[in-house]
Amino acid sequence: MKAALYPNFQKKNALACAREACDVLAAAGIETAVSGVFRETFADKPNMIFEDICVSAETADVVLAIGGDGTILRCAKLLIGKDTKLLGINTGTLGFMAGLESDQLDKLALLKTGEYEISERMTLDIAAKTADGERHTTALNEVSGRSASFRICDFEVYSENYLVGRHRADGVLFSTPSGSTAYALSAGGPIIEPDLECIEMTLVCPHSLFSRATLFAAGRRLRMKNTTPVSKGENMVVNVDGEPFTVLKADESIEIYRGKNNIRFIDIIGNSFHESLCTKMCKPIK
Repeated sequence: MKAALYPNFQKKNALACAREACDVLAAAGIETAVSGVFRETFADKPNMIFEDICVSAETADVVLAIGGDGTILRCAKLLIGKDTKLLGINTGTLGFMAGLESDQLDKLALLKTGEYEISERMTLDIAAKTADGERHTTALNEVSGRSASFRICDFEVYSENYLVGRHRADGVLFSTPSGSTAYALSAGGPIIEPDLECIEMTLVCPHSLFSRATLFAAGRRLRMKNTTPVSKGENMVVNVDGEPFTVLKADESIEIYRGKNNIRFIDIIGNSFHESLCTKMCKPIK
């Protein structure tokens, strides 16, 4: 069995966590790989393999993302379309997507015996056709759209080419169940179990008394069109998992639909989603 490390050493305790993980994995007879960039950091660890993470994403059985939720998200993008599983180890602030905390590393030995569950997380594929050309990407958490100048914007949302609604708001989010506990939660959306399959639409500060989050079947093909009047000169900035994706001018649109690939998350402790919900969302952030 082979495990790969994807550490973010900008996070407190990530280095100590990564080194301890190496020891636990070695004791369990699990081959361990890490990027050659960290050769000096792990030079004293026997039987370490130094290779690019893109190689490990193809050849490892599991990748351990050591850091916060952002680290786990970036790692997940590398595993899209691969059979490799993902296990997040939290050394960040919240780490809601993590399967283990830094004080639970002894559980890593269970990777060898297969004593864990797999949570299949759906993704969203996004297509944009604008004056600048056609672009495609994939989201694990959400697609967000807002005015480039942070003013209120107008947009329409379609499902299978049927108009769902015309909206005025600071922005809009299209989220996976995994993303329901991220930006969408802060915007007032519901908490959705990550194993469910649906697309959540949440308006950000809507200019309405009655707007609510909407859930669409995972098989729906959605389209969001910027209808802000040209006279206002307001473009919409579209981000995917917090990273810039494209800019929509008046009458330009993006399509959002179920991703072709799932991300396979490992749950070692069992019921880690509800455990995190109770310990991290119902108490002050550490």
